[in-house]
Amino acid sequence: MAKVIVHTDGACSGNPGPGGWGAVLQYGDKVKELKGGALLTTNNQMELTAAIEALTALSRPCEVELNTDSNYVKDGLTKWIHGWKKNGWRTADKKPVKNAELWQALDAATQRHTINWHWVKGHAGDEMNERADQLANEGMAPFKAAKRTGYMPPV
Repeated sequence: MAKVIVHTDGACSGNPGPGGWGAVLQYGDKVKELKGGALLTTNNQMELTAAIEALTALSRPCEVELNTDSNYVKDGLTKWIHGWKKNGWRTADKKPVKNAELWQALDAATQRHTINWHWVKGHAGDEMNERADQLANEGMAPFKAAKRTGYMPPV
């Protein structure tokens, strides 16, 4: 099984507001960078989207070392999701899970891979986390400009 190292990050200007996501995928000496964004979103939604997009970009089942600076994403997949699914996508206090559609998409994206989740401290000099952050900000840029100008260029 191919081993891929993934670094993901999300960004948001306002919460909610324009946001972006970025991912760096490393397979041997090959590197693939992904980015995108949305006009009205939250940081958590962009963190989830980064992981979804990274995993769905893999063309075959892989062993993935997934690095994120979001405990929300890491803990959601490693600790909370089993209870949410058991409770019909409700939290322990019976409230609907926030971002359930994104959690469901991420859960589906994980199914064909073996994933080791790693939390890294954001903005602490980790080179690949910094690059994922830069991609997230690049992904957010056209949406941030659109909010400011009212014009959305083709992305």
